[in-house]
Amino acid sequence: MDFRRESVVSLAGQVRSGQLSAAELVDHALARIGADNPTVNAFVAVDQVRARAAAAAVDAQVAAGQDPGPLAGIPIGVKDLEDAAGYVTTCGSMAFAADPPATADSALVARLVAAGCVVVGKTNTPELGWKPDTDNPVFGPTLNPWNLDHTPGGSSGGSAAAIASGMVPLATGSDGGGSIRIPSSCCGLSGMKTSLGRVPSGGPHAPDWQHLSTKGPMARRISDVVAALDVVVGPDPTDLRSLPRPEASWTAALDDAKPPRRVAWSPTLGYAEIDAEVLAICRHAVEVMAGLGTEVVEVDTVFDADPVDQWLTLSGVYNLRTYAGIRGTPAWEHVDPILRMVIDGAAATSALDVVLAEDACHLLNLRLVDLFHDVRLLIAPTMAASPPPRSLGGSGMINGATDFNWVKLTYPFNMTRSPVATVCAGFTSAGLPVGLQLIGPQHGDLVVLRSAAALEEALGLDTVAPFPAGAAGSSHA
Repeated sequence: MDFRRESVVSLAGQVRSGQLSAAELVDHALARIGADNPTVNAFVAVDQVRARAAAAAVDAQVAAGQDPGPLAGIPIGVKDLEDAAGYVTTCGSMAFAADPPATADSALVARLVAAGCVVVGKTNTPELGWKPDTDNPVFGPTLNPWNLDHTPGGSSGGSAAAIASGMVPLATGSDGGGSIRIPSSCCGLSGMKTSLGRVPSGGPHAPDWQHLSTKGPMARRISDVVAALDVVVGPDPTDLRSLPRPEASWTAALDDAKPPRRVAWSPTLGYAEIDAEVLAICRHAVEVMAGLGTEVVEVDTVFDADPVDQWLTLSGVYNLRTYAGIRGTPAWEHVDPILRMVIDGAAATSALDVVLAEDACHLLNLRLVDLFHDVRLLIAPTMAASPPPRSLGGSGMINGATDFNWVKLTYPFNMTRSPVATVCAGFTSAGLPVGLQLIGPQHGDLVVLRSAAALEEALGLDTVAPFPAGAAGSSHA
């Protein structure tokens, strides 16, 4: 069994029919975690007893002739920014590492468990999920299964690395500035940030990153992401932003998947320098999409300037809210120094600054509204650089120069609340994955997913990482 070569839908179907047991799937996940996690450090907490008991409950339902759900027996990892019952939600922070375990699942985890999933543990994240490199003072760095000397991205890097290395076939993530798309791109996965409100972020506490962040499932292929989305999208009365349940099945929407008649391709969005090798790989993938019968219109400028300052204003004040109680206490000294600096800066931010940053979100969306009058989809590189070496300390390499902001193409679409998918477009000469992102109009999740599925199939890439060392190689074609 190799979770990287089996579909989530197929595995769950075999459990539901009795061909496989949930116990077998969970035992395999625990064995892979035991063998590979000491190297990759994707999981930060595992509860074998709890996982095996949950798997046994699924198998008991099957034995009794009951349906445990469309994701029966699927082992999942839960990103350590959200609650899973029985686990501490550390957020990668020393300030929360000694907190009591959560007594209930988050809304997303609860829906996955109700569909038959089995939580096997928590996955690593940077402190408060604030940077695109998964490393924190509590658990240390997560490594990229494609090359252990490189970052898996962040902030859902633990989940992405767990999937790419075959520890689990499904995990949860969240995306407040690219945090599903960045690690999916770095680890060769297909990922999806749904429209804000599709996947609920309700519960007893207000969402950490308010209007920027969207939660969602992560997997290797779009079809598996969609299978999980089908059971988690829909309203939640505790989430002020949640959207009504779509009438159509999202899984059925992938039948005869194809891109729309006309799309826009913007390699820089108007402000970003892109590494030449990354750009060439993405251009080739765009040509493949054009070969599917869609007209590709190149657009030099989508946005007039990089909105990073406005994004930093919003994310900074959100993190200030989270750490307000520990600033000035001894625990403050254990916070990442750069994060401390960002939060201290946010403390000097005025209310007017915050409102103006929200205004910038509105203006960015107006530009997309204009664009989508002419095309149905916008395409751009997911990242400006290939997955950076960990030796660069969080910076990326763009055309031979280091650049701290190597993820400058993702956060604008958190600000616009847009649905966005990323698909592996190809591989660098060093064998590292490169992602291409597909951005849709407001609430146009299905056109994004259909297009991503069609492109994924047309590219036909083998996106199984050569991990562990000595595993059978691949031409990636």
